[in-house]
Order: sequence, then C-alpha cells, then structure tokens
Amino acid sequence: MQQAHIFDQRRSGVLLHITSLPSGNMGADAYRFVDFLQSAGVTVWQMLPLGPTHDDRSPYQCLSAHAGNNRLICRELLKSQPWAEPAKLNDPKMSRLMAHAYRQFDLRADETEREAFNGFCEQQRYWLDDYVLFRELRHLNQSRPWFEWSPELRDREPEALESVAIERKDALTIRRFEQFIFFRQWHQLRAYANERGVKLFGDMPIFVAHDSADVWAEPELFTLDDSGQPTRVAGVPPDYFSETGQRWGNPLYEWSKHIEQHFDWWHRRLQTQLECFDLIRIDHFRGFDSCWEIPASCETAVDGQWVAAPGEQLFDSLLTHFGELPLVAEDLGIITPEVTALREKYAMPGMKILQFAFGGDASNPYLPHQQCVDSVTYTGTHDNNTTLGWYQSLEPHVKAHFHAYMGDSTENMPWLLIRTALSSVSELAVVPMQDLLSLDGAHRMNIPGTTDGNWCWQFSWDSVDSSIAARLHALNGLYGRL
Repeated sequence: MQQAHIFDQRRSGVLLHITSLPSGNMGADAYRFVDFLQSAGVTVWQMLPLGPTHDDRSPYQCLSAHAGNNRLICRELLKSQPWAEPAKLNDPKMSRLMAHAYRQFDLRADETEREAFNGFCEQQRYWLDDYVLFRELRHLNQSRPWFEWSPELRDREPEALESVAIERKDALTIRRFEQFIFFRQWHQLRAYANERGVKLFGDMPIFVAHDSADVWAEPELFTLDDSGQPTRVAGVPPDYFSETGQRWGNPLYEWSKHIEQHFDWWHRRLQTQLECFDLIRIDHFRGFDSCWEIPASCETAVDGQWVAAPGEQLFDSLLTHFGELPLVAEDLGIITPEVTALREKYAMPGMKILQFAFGGDASNPYLPHQQCVDSVTYTGTHDNNTTLGWYQSLEPHVKAHFHAYMGDSTENMPWLLIRTALSSVSELAVVPMQDLLSLDGAHRMNIPGTTDGNWCWQFSWDSVDSSIAARLHALNGLYGRL
C-alpha cells in the first residue's frame, strides 16, 4: 500500500507542544516558532494532543477527543478581532474572558462573522453539542466526573438533558463560541505554517479518558456497566520495568458495537484530527492488534489477558472513507510480528528512539544500522529524558558502547545524537526542542509513572542562540532533509 504523500521526501521535525512555547498559546510565539523552523530547514512541527485536560494537565487523558484546550487560546489575537473591545477583555480567568468576548461578538459582529460561527456550530455538531453540554453539566456538578452525577444526567435521559439545554442556553452558546475561537486561531496558525512549508504533526491516543464527553455521550461503545463504571480497563502486562505491569484505567472498546456501526465513531474522531494536522501519530498502536484487558476489580495489571482487536477491519474502513491515512504508528516496546504486519499493511512508519539503542548488542532494533526507511527516528520523545540528561545518567558500560558505536566522535552531546538522527535512513527525523537547546534532565516534559510536575516545561527565546537554526539547516542540507 502506498504511503501518505507527506513521506514523498526526507524531512526533519522538531517536537514541541504548544504549552511549551514561552506564552503557552497560539499567539505570536507560535508564529515565531514556525519562522524558526523555516529558517532551520525543518518541515515538520510535532506536538502533543490539543484537547482540554483534567487537573493534571496530561494531554493524554482529555475531556474530549475532539475539542480544543481553551488554555491555548491567545488573548491578544482575540482582542484583535474587529468586533472586540480590547479594554474589556482582561479577565484573568479564561471562562469569564470568553463570556465577555461572546457578548461583544453578539452585539457587534457583522453578518459574515455570524455566518462563520453558525457554520462552525453546524459542521462540528457531530461532537460539539455533546461536548458543551458535558462541560456545562460537569461545571454544575462541581467538576465531578459524569459517572457520579444524578442517574438521569449520568444516563442521558432526554427530558433531563432538554431541561438543562433550555435553562443554560446562553452558557452553552458561550462554550460553542470558545471552541469556534480555538479552531479559528488553530487553522490560522496551520495555514501560516503550511504556507512556509511546515507540516503539523499531531498525536492521537488510542484510548480516551473515562471521564470524557466521548464516553458519556456513547457509553455503549465502551466496556461499562449500567452505572457507568468500567468492567474491563486498559494497561500493559508485567515486564522488565514493572512486576505488576501498568493499569491505566481507561475503559476498553466494545469492538462488536463499533463493527455494528461500521466504525462511525472512529471516522468522526479521525475527521477532527485530519482537519487540524497534516500527519498524526497513533499512541499505543499495538492495541489495534490486541490489547491487555484487565478486570476492573483488579488493582494491578497482573491478572489481565491479551484480547484481539479488529485492526484490519478498522483501518480498511478508515482507508475507504478517507482515501489516505497519514498516520505514524507508535510501536515501541515488545511488538509482535502481527503488530508489525498490521503497521506495514497500511504503510504506516514506526518509531525508532536512539536513546533506546545502546548498552546491548548489535541486534538492538533501535541502532542506526538496524533502522529502515519507513520509520521516524527520534533522539527521544516527550516521555524520555532530554538527550543531555540521558547521556549524563548513563552507566559506564552503556556510555562506552555509545562512544564505540559513534567512532569516539569529539562532537559534543546532544548534537552528536541529533546528527545521528538526521543522518539516519528514516524518512522523518524528529528532535525535541530541549535537545536543540542542549538542556539537561531538569527540563524534561514528562516522567512516566509520576503525576507531579509534568507537562509544565517552557523554553525562553533568550535561550535560542542565533547559531542553532543555522547549525540545524546545515545538517538538514548535509543529510538531504531540506
């Protein structure tokens, strides 16, 4: 099967989530970052999921698989709208700010703007109506998860929902307006990037959060009991890193229901992502072949079992619907031949992490000489240490293997590993921004298995030396990635 057209040439990318920009939003810093990428000869900007997060701010456990995170909205761009009264848009709380903005929009917007808003609401109705109602009900229930609401709201009894829709009509409209503003700003940023040759590379977790609009709206598609509690949850089995495995807690899919509905839920989910991104990474791709199913009553992942998933049926359906699947498979960890065959059948590149390559023997699949063209090579990802932090923490025998493999190069870290990624045969090579800035482990984005202090890292433009773009441009040219 032919690969997506984005892989028609060798490319390089930089991994940086929107929240890691100095401002943390879609404003001037995002556009300046695109300019930085263009000057460095980089044609891919990879980021994490864009959805509204829970209090832990993890973009991998969102309140919606479709909606945008209002924290990413740029206030200055909002103030620049022709209907806005900037002096009245200074409320520090985003929800109140959006309420003020909508009232100004309602009073002063012209017909073209009103038609644009109404058109957005109509086009996105397949997820938007459920999402705004979910968020408003969650607000009215003091942010408690939907499965702790009163039974009539938890179970979506039509009369109860209609009553709330009438009583909270204005609040629901403001929440729709917030999403309208988010996606307007996003699409403007994407257009700016694409015009400068930069593709946007998104991220789609395989599972969705239990406390999400998606699960509340269509509970029959998930492994839930009549009270909304999971009967079986996702995770991974015991391995070298954990004697009890990992119990993630996400409800699994009732695949028989998805098959009955011809995978319509997946069509809708991917549709939203393709409207935002040129390329999408699927997190935990192996779960489409088989997933580790854990009884919800188990506190650990020990008593789970592998259960087959209809990956081929799903991707056949998506391919028929969309015509092309610009997807990258996160295929890290212990991957079976069946998972590899599934990935290759749909021409999805896999991932190669150079930080995983050293300390063993020549058969390690992450070593450069073992890599293949249909892959994406990374120095590290958002879940890894920074490359400098990784190098500084290496055990002596691993460091010795690394230098022996590299030919005892005198080039400083992390640029030695950056060069290795860019020189690889992989169609796409991606480097986290922390590595370009030569930052140590104090600047990592996430430490898996922990809940405090993650997803907070931001860089400063003062740390972006003017030579970085030129150095990266030279390497991109040297290794055919311009």
